[in-house]
Amino acid sequence: MTETSPAKPSGTDFIPAPASSSAPPAAVTPAVAAPSTGKAALPASGAVNHADQLARIEDKTARIEDKYARSEALLSRVEEKVESASARMNDAARQVDLSSLRSEVRTLSDRVSRLPGTGALVLTAIITAVLTVALMVAVQRMNLDRMLPHSLGGQSQTTPANPSASNP
Repeated sequence: MTETSPAKPSGTDFIPAPASSSAPPAAVTPAVAAPSTGKAALPASGAVNHADQLARIEDKTARIEDKYARSEALLSRVEEKVESASARMNDAARQVDLSSLRSEVRTLSDRVSRLPGTGALVLTAIITAVLTVALMVAVQRMNLDRMLPHSLGGQSQTTPANPSASNP
């Protein structure tokens, strides 16, 4: 920032002289007194200049505070908008999850509805049992059980001539 005061007062000119000085006040000549009054006028204008500078600084500080307050209000509005957008996105994601879940349940329901019912399963079990019994009776009547392996209950290919003689 640029300095607006014409000259900074030096440390000795700005600080007032102590009451007890080495030179008595009566020894002051009028030539010395004239610059003294000129210097006294300079600090008065410097005090006014400092007051103006302080007023400008206060004005600038007030403007900065106003800008800060506006920025803070803007950021709070942006934060609210982001939060509402986030809530909407979460709702949309939940809706997508629900719709995908609905489609999965619908697909599973369609697959289950295509499965055979209890009546069809019982009928299949009865038909299987009847056919198994009929085929086993046919195999035994035609004496085809010899063709089955021994591990499945079939008879051996060679039978003794006297099966009762081998059983004492």
